[in-house]
Amino acid sequence: MSSDKARRRWNDRYSEREMEFGAEPNALVVEHLGSFPPGRALDLGSGQGRNAVWLAKKGHSVVAIDQSEVATRQGAEWARQAGAAVEFVTADLLSWEPEDAAFDLVLLSYVHLREAARKLVHAKALRTLAPGGTLMLIAHHRDNLEHGVGGPSSAEMLFTEEDIAADFAGLIVERNERVSRRVERDGVVGNAFDVLFIGRKPR
Repeated sequence: MSSDKARRRWNDRYSEREMEFGAEPNALVVEHLGSFPPGRALDLGSGQGRNAVWLAKKGHSVVAIDQSEVATRQGAEWARQAGAAVEFVTADLLSWEPEDAAFDLVLLSYVHLREAARKLVHAKALRTLAPGGTLMLIAHHRDNLEHGVGGPSSAEMLFTEEDIAADFAGLIVERNERVSRRVERDGVVGNAFDVLFIGRKPR
């Protein structure tokens, strides 16, 4: 799917549901970043901003980037209502140019791309991470295709621990594992399988 088609699809999806993935931050983000010291944070593929707003309310200076102008507009309004200072930017991650070593925390939450695009975006995430900074990624695991609920229906869009280890080989790995969570999505209840990665850039 081209970037323009993907953007239109997400615009339609976000227009249909005010908070497509709910207003609460991802549970793994809360678990692992709840005590993370405030700094400059980047939320890549931020959607409607549920994680970005939560990070801002925890004291971070947050930039949130998503290709969907509907999502960034909704996120900016939601942040305003919540009293959270988030800079929402509408941009295609494939053409977006990062600021070198600019962020203490980089978050990628369910940013699913085909291999070449994934490697490009992950390289940009590494580039914009400051020395000593932390990168956290959560994404649907490839096992989810056959055994889990929700997520992309193409194996090429799904991740394994080995994929992530290769993409972020320059980081000091703190977590890289398959995790499961109980979900209810469109009337279906079951387990979803994710890959959770947390790595730190050497100083």
